[in-house]
Amino acid sequence: MRDLENARTWGIVASHPGSGITEIARPIGVIGAVVPSTNPVTTPANNMINALKCGNAIVLSPSPGGQEACRLLLNYVHQEFARVGIDPDLVQMIPAPATKIRTGRLLETVDLALATGSQDNVRRAYASGTPAIGVGAGNVPVIVDETADAEAAARLIARSKTFDNATSCSSENALVVVDALYDSFSAALRNEGCAILDSAKERHVVERLCPGGRLNPRAIARDAHVLIDALELAGEVPDNTRFIAVETANAGPGHRISGEKISLVTALYRARDFADARAIVTRILEHAGAGHSVGLHTTRDDRAIELGRALPVCRIIVNQAHAIATGGSFDNGLPFSLSMGCGSWGGNSIDETLHWKHFLNVTRVVRTIPPDEPSLEELFADYWAGCRQRPRGVILRPARSATGSSGTPTRHPTRSATSFPMDHPISHGAICSREQKRSPGP
Repeated sequence: MRDLENARTWGIVASHPGSGITEIARPIGVIGAVVPSTNPVTTPANNMINALKCGNAIVLSPSPGGQEACRLLLNYVHQEFARVGIDPDLVQMIPAPATKIRTGRLLETVDLALATGSQDNVRRAYASGTPAIGVGAGNVPVIVDETADAEAAARLIARSKTFDNATSCSSENALVVVDALYDSFSAALRNEGCAILDSAKERHVVERLCPGGRLNPRAIARDAHVLIDALELAGEVPDNTRFIAVETANAGPGHRISGEKISLVTALYRARDFADARAIVTRILEHAGAGHSVGLHTTRDDRAIELGRALPVCRIIVNQAHAIATGGSFDNGLPFSLSMGCGSWGGNSIDETLHWKHFLNVTRVVRTIPPDEPSLEELFADYWAGCRQRPRGVILRPARSATGSSGTPTRHPTRSATSFPMDHPISHGAICSREQKRSPGP
């Protein structure tokens, strides 16, 4: 509600005299929203508020397991609508029983399809033929480096991991701790109610958490004492256990402990140093969770930037309780949301958190302005200058690294002073002439 209070979502929302453009916000129409079973109340509530703020109607399609909770939510909403004379048909849900056929038909007939939850739901939304926004799967890894405050990091991680019994897609599924801080952090984590199991227990936990490769419904989203019974760990962990961490060195395909667990269980890795921690996180994300987010506890902001440049995720959450911070918090600048866009890495059409701006169309009134037409010389002067300076037969190649195999800086003789930065993805991929293209490179 904080984000929406002063948001302009109707009529003229912006006027730009310099560009001659006026922006007019318009409703989309009817929104169809697929509701995840692990979050059958807050996710649809968030979608309803955004849809109504932008002048839309919304129809919810809950999963079978979340149908009753969603129905109760609508009852409360309709009671409040009656108080102020709002048509209850603005917010509806598919009648029971919830089926894939009914959901598919809804997605085909609405003006915008939203899909939060399983990737099957997301794919069906994108395949419906309706404009769609789907969000990616979670599997958040968090790095704790040697500069972090061990006690503060443990406190924030415990707060996040135990939030809603770890049903959030932003819950910590892997903790990657640099060796120099590992022992003190482990002690701090135990003080927060975490039972740490050594690697010998990994197979025991995985076989009970994911029998046959599928998450055990008796373990996911359950209170700690129920989870402990389901994992057959009674008497092996402290009575005050709030969540469980399993020490492991295994990450990637074939290692279920490194995937999303939707439970009060997380994997715990010991990394040699920060570079090794980054490599472990990369393997985890290549297995599951690409696009979503990574957490980092550190005092070095440059490491957050390093991860943001290198890892396939849309958010780097620094020194925060991850499950709370990714959906927006009063002490960070993200909009409040429960649906995290994961960009192309996660197979999504958006790379930001789903919020009110995605629930409206904008019509732009475009007027003429004094022309701004650069000459070819202005556009290509630097490029042409670089071509003239380059020896015949030299082909421009992507600059993969600024250092040679020996670790010493290497000179790129074909690089002009004003061409792409060394770390730019396309760097020096252009070729100046057909003759040079035919000539052998260095």
